[in-house]
Amino acid sequence: MGDAPRIRLLPDDTPAPAPARFPSGQARRWRSAFDSEVDEAAVEVFVTPRAYVRVCAHAGSDLYHEVGGALVGVRRLDPKRGTAFVVVEAVVPAQHTRHGPSYLTFTQDSLVAIHDDLDRRYPGREFVGWYHTHPGMGVFLSGYDVWLHEHFFQAAWQVALVVEPRLGEGGFFVRGRDGTLDPRAYRGFYELLRKGRESVMRWTNLSADGDAPAELEEPAAEAGGMTAGGG
Repeated sequence: MGDAPRIRLLPDDTPAPAPARFPSGQARRWRSAFDSEVDEAAVEVFVTPRAYVRVCAHAGSDLYHEVGGALVGVRRLDPKRGTAFVVVEAVVPAQHTRHGPSYLTFTQDSLVAIHDDLDRRYPGREFVGWYHTHPGMGVFLSGYDVWLHEHFFQAAWQVALVVEPRLGEGGFFVRGRDGTLDPRAYRGFYELLRKGRESVMRWTNLSADGDAPAELEEPAAEAGGMTAGGG
């Protein structure tokens, strides 16, 4: 793990985020018990229902071994508020992995396949982060996970999602504006909702921030190797 990574999931010349209005009127806020401690986050996280359902389906496909993949979407900046945010629109499950009850290794073949999926299926999108599971272990980042995040997802706006599929829990790990990352303080997220659609969020460790907006605004659009270890 001390070797320099051979593949990064971030181009060297990433452009500035496109300007966009912060879409809180299109979303329900789900909070974790740690949110008040990490309010100075570098970005806020929005998730489409489709992406949420797909990551939960992958997480529940193996309750005894870790699984994971990449989070795909867009990043934006609200110039009026000065708030940066990412929208997770899709997930790309990692193939060709080596995994066990407390570790997940993304091989070089895995990374190549993830890049190919991004180019072929999601043109104009980018990797806004990654996800993996901790079956029976809880929601946190291990030392291996932090190493992976710092070496492969180095941008301040790239996030890490951990799902605990046995208990039905999950949370996002987001860097602070000063670049720090607390491996225990996971955040909630904004669930993007269309008019007339019910929430699909089922993680029991997050709570709704007040009532859902009475009139949801209609969104313009839905909007080497590396190892993750739970131990």
